[in-house]
Amino acid sequence: MAAKRSPEVEDNGSDRWIWTATSSFVNGDGDRFGQPETMEESSHEISSPLIPKGGDSRREAPSSPLKPDEDEENSPVKQVALTVPTTDDPSLPVLTFRMWVLGTVSCVLLSFLNQFFWYRTEPLTITAISAQIAVVPLGQLMAAKITDRVFFRGSRWEFTLNPGPFNVKEHVLITIFANSGAGTVYAIHVITAVKIFYKQHISFFVSFIVVITTQVLGFGWAGIFRRYLVEPAAMWWPANLVQVSLFRALHEKEERPKGGVTRTQFFLIAFICSFCYYAFPGYIFEMLTSLSWICWIFPTSVLAQQLGSGLYGLGIAAVGLDWSTISSYLGSPLASPWFATANVAAGFFLVMYVLTPVCYWLNVYKAKTFPIFSDELFTSTGQEYNITSIITADFHLNITAYDQEGPLYLTTFFAMTYGVGFAALSATAVHVLLFHGREIWEQSKSSFKGKGMDIHTRLMSRYNQVPEWWFWCMLIVNIAFTIFACEYYNDQLQLPWWGVLLACAIAIVFTLPIGIITAITNQTPGLNIITEYTIGYIYPGYPVANMCFKVYGYISMTQAITFLQDFKLGHYMKIPPRTMFMAQVVGTLIAGFIYLGTAWWMMETIPNICETSSSSGSPWTCPSDRVFYDASVIWGLIGPRRIFGDKGVYEAINWFFLVGAVAPVFVWLAHKAFPRQEWIALINMPVLIGSTGMMPPATAVNYTTWVIVGFLSGFVVYRYRPDWWQRHNYVLSGALDAGLAFMGVLLYLCLGLEGISIDWWGNDLDGCPYASYPTAKGVFVEGCPVFD
Repeated sequence: MAAKRSPEVEDNGSDRWIWTATSSFVNGDGDRFGQPETMEESSHEISSPLIPKGGDSRREAPSSPLKPDEDEENSPVKQVALTVPTTDDPSLPVLTFRMWVLGTVSCVLLSFLNQFFWYRTEPLTITAISAQIAVVPLGQLMAAKITDRVFFRGSRWEFTLNPGPFNVKEHVLITIFANSGAGTVYAIHVITAVKIFYKQHISFFVSFIVVITTQVLGFGWAGIFRRYLVEPAAMWWPANLVQVSLFRALHEKEERPKGGVTRTQFFLIAFICSFCYYAFPGYIFEMLTSLSWICWIFPTSVLAQQLGSGLYGLGIAAVGLDWSTISSYLGSPLASPWFATANVAAGFFLVMYVLTPVCYWLNVYKAKTFPIFSDELFTSTGQEYNITSIITADFHLNITAYDQEGPLYLTTFFAMTYGVGFAALSATAVHVLLFHGREIWEQSKSSFKGKGMDIHTRLMSRYNQVPEWWFWCMLIVNIAFTIFACEYYNDQLQLPWWGVLLACAIAIVFTLPIGIITAITNQTPGLNIITEYTIGYIYPGYPVANMCFKVYGYISMTQAITFLQDFKLGHYMKIPPRTMFMAQVVGTLIAGFIYLGTAWWMMETIPNICETSSSSGSPWTCPSDRVFYDASVIWGLIGPRRIFGDKGVYEAINWFFLVGAVAPVFVWLAHKAFPRQEWIALINMPVLIGSTGMMPPATAVNYTTWVIVGFLSGFVVYRYRPDWWQRHNYVLSGALDAGLAFMGVLLYLCLGLEGISIDWWGNDLDGCPYASYPTAKGVFVEGCPVFD
């Protein structure tokens, strides 16, 4: 039987070669050379590979067929084996004219729109999936209409604007560009806090240095750790499988199964449904965001509403019928492996339904004086803390005013989440040391030569790799430039040179363990608490220095994780590493400039921006920047010693560091004692303990609904309908994201900018007004009853 054509083959009359999983080559006419075996699978199925050991790092000529190796297997991770294709076509053009045009336009548009929406009271984030879908018809249009004339034929400068059909590798690089503009640039918080909240001077040039250096610094850490976090098969980065499935659905041609639909058809159906449905929770019936039905049954009970409120309470039985509620903080539950979802569920249950109610009803830290769930700052009597009254003209702490105002109090839940954050950091270090220490050591010695490599790493070994010295040079130059900026412009940034080095040391220490956890579980513990805590103790009274230290220590690690995830996406899609690196660098630089330019323009032109008390009712209240500013006051101005130290109320919270360090040891000992109980090894203490790290601002309904959907997808469907899960799970996730994003933008542009809204009970979010009442006897808070 003749071998069927690989899904990447296109009939364009050219002699193009595809390295397939069966160790033979297919040219553009579908003829197979090399190993004389046949393929019975249909074009959309993934076959098990037979790849030889060894291999040169450079691309080999297709005239040298590869011999099969019986020992070589597909990825040991089942989700990857079911999702990622095991073929590659090295001849596909990648750095094309349309890739540069569409990639740059996507990056610029997403950067501008995300920063523009970010300052609003209800911020809207437009993800890269929107661009990933929108560029497909544009790429196909350019392929059909642009001339295919070859310029400077026969010279070293030969090129063409149209090398052929729009292909998946171009599409991946465009999406990498879009990813650069899809999130927020964290350093913009620093500029906004200094210019708007502290009302101090910071120049555009200094701001640009902070933005670019924080974004680019992550490349250094990514380059150092890519051998540990990209090449090994066990580092599988679950979130990337959503993108891979979407790429395959948009590019691969498949026959519609009898009585079913193709993946492309399924995507379109799910996309249209998601697009239409979001009009209800996004505008018409906003209560779908959190259906707290216990509050409806007990409309005057404070206790019932504390228990049942999905937004302001414990969220018992609360459900959100809104994809943005489900995926906004923890990501898509469809991309989370079940063991990670179970860890998050267990951690959330322990914190939300054991620790929080016990501490509240035992009145730990005056818990009943404050709401049961809030991120506000309070005085000892339950009043909102007046932060501006304790700041001097040069934004240092006014000790006299602070003594008069009294110590700062947090809700007990908020304080416990900080403790959980402490525990998650120590648990991360100990867990990785115990469960992955030997693996890291062996990989360091062997440099992955023939170990831990699946077919995708074998396929990628045929491309020229990015030399590690590129990353080292970028890292050293970037650190040197950052130190120069902090010293030369110290009056604006406040951070001394040693602070830069200390921030880099924290980032490099935690990048590997946090990267391993993210690559396996799709959950990323943050460094923001430990960076604020460290510089707050060492260098108190300098809020701008605290913000800069947090950005260099935390965001450089976060950027490294993002770059590594993109590297793995390119790894799965067989993008040449140097081309991938180029797209990441250019996209990062473009996004940084557009983000800063947009923010600067808005801060200079919008009156009363970020003012919540503006008489004009401005929608530009900057909620996230205000939280960032508050954190700089807490950790930088007041300092952790006056909150979590010997001068503070919450000194005992530091014991959580010890709890986090000990917890993985018990799991490790149990695993060694009962090696046949495989479920013990799946207990991931950093994920379990740090599961509530996004709370607040995440609320109970975000978690409860996320866990329910994750259970249905990762356990029920994956176990009992594996064929459906393989074909549709990740495609469904991408379609839900895309439909929500497009409808969200449409609603905002058509109705939100005009201030058009519907005033009825269905748009009363949550419907639990009593959930935020303090319940301590004799506490008076405006608008709340006094309990006797």
